[in-house]
Amino acid sequence: MRINHPTRTARAFTLLELVIAMAVLAVVVGMVFGTARTSLQLGNTIVQTQNEEMLHQAFFELLEKRFSSLPGNTRFDLTVTDSSSHYLTDLTLQNVPLSFTWGGEERIAKAVQLSTVKKRSGFLDIVLRYYEGEVLEDTESEEPEEELVTEPFAEIVLLEDVSYFEWRALDGRSMEWFYDWQIQGRLPLQLELVMAIGVNG
Repeated sequence: MRINHPTRTARAFTLLELVIAMAVLAVVVGMVFGTARTSLQLGNTIVQTQNEEMLHQAFFELLEKRFSSLPGNTRFDLTVTDSSSHYLTDLTLQNVPLSFTWGGEERIAKAVQLSTVKKRSGFLDIVLRYYEGEVLEDTESEEPEEELVTEPFAEIVLLEDVSYFEWRALDGRSMEWFYDWQIQGRLPLQLELVMAIGVNG
């Protein structure tokens, strides 16, 4: 009796099948790398946004700490300059001695100034300047004045790319808001800051 075994035929991949397989593999690898790149970009954007939010929060905490601890003899001056597209402000606090280390040396600042500086891009930088001497004139004093300091010994950029930055000061006597303040011997009852950061504010 004779048993017929099924014949085994050799099976090989054709060139067309190999090309299709390579194309599918390339698409899958591309999708994986695209997803990984998108996830990485999203992660970087989230980290950058969180860093910016922390910087903004630190800026407001600095202002709150500085204004809440002003001594009674503080000279407060707020000036506004119109630069067509923005109102540039200089907020100066005098008689607020601050000691800190700058360039490896112990320094004391008698006056600090928070200024808006217009950039070529149209945005603003918020700059904190430190002065060793007095920068505001004392028109009420009859004693000869010391020479006023015009150049800061230290500058720190606190915020960048600010699109809007304006102060208002509330007079505690008249209960009116002012955009500038040059009243000697008196601090405003309240300060209001309105600001917007970046293109979308």
